[in-house]
Amino acid sequence: MINKKMQDALNTQINLEQYSAQLYLAMSAHCDGMSFKGFAHWLRIQAGEETAHAMKLIDFLLDRSGKLDLKPIAAPPTEFGGVIQVFEMILAHEKGITEKINALFALARTEKDYASEITLQWYVTEQVEEESNVGQIVDHLRAVGDQGGGIWYLDSRMGKRAAK
Repeated sequence: MINKKMQDALNTQINLEQYSAQLYLAMSAHCDGMSFKGFAHWLRIQAGEETAHAMKLIDFLLDRSGKLDLKPIAAPPTEFGGVIQVFEMILAHEKGITEKINALFALARTEKDYASEITLQWYVTEQVEEESNVGQIVDHLRAVGDQGGGIWYLDSRMGKRAAK
């Protein structure tokens, strides 16, 4: 059985993961509205991954006889600027999520909740991958700028992303 402190912290993270999914869907629609179908596709897949992250935590919580406590999810913005700004916002968001995961991991360690610590190791590793992937996209976007053929080439590449 999971203790209340850990249960509450996991519920908070579940809601953050669901907010991330909503944010990335909003960003996808924004990119689609600018005719960047590849970036929109990449973001839809990312939204699905965030939902999967939430579900994995939900399953873990329920397997430990915890109580799921879903809260309302704030509506994400609807305007984000150009594609470079979108991915800079994503990178900043993922860095914030990394901080939350690290704090959750530290809590599990403090609470001597080894099952949560082991489960959260996956999230720690996942965040390294998330920041690295988005950081590369930001670097590429900054290199080509938001005008000309380079950004359309990147858009085409992003459209080839397959779900995990």
